[in-house]
Amino acid sequence: MSSVSLKVEFSGGLELLFSNERSHKLSVPAVVPKIYGDASSDTKPADITFLIHHLRDNLLKERVELFMEGGTVRPGILVLVNDTDWELEGEGEYALKEGDEIVFISTLHGG
Repeated sequence: MSSVSLKVEFSGGLELLFSNERSHKLSVPAVVPKIYGDASSDTKPADITFLIHHLRDNLLKERVELFMEGGTVRPGILVLVNDTDWELEGEGEYALKEGDEIVFISTLHGG
């Protein structure tokens, strides 16, 4: 089974939810089930929606509600794909490519 190597970074406080580590090198499957968690469903290329769920299930150490809401990142988290806002890349449907750098930045701060 082929995989895709990525660099994932967290900042703006999100790194605290991921073992206080800002940068992670990951390898994820290149092809994943269309329905996350349902191995019997059809497949699709791994995308950012898959990555968000993978991060939740494998790297997130606490307080999932500070990272995810409604199956995607919660409002106030900026997602960059190779230094480009993910809204310009198709958001969660962006198919991950070898060497991609995905950055999650929390823009919400207490006060």
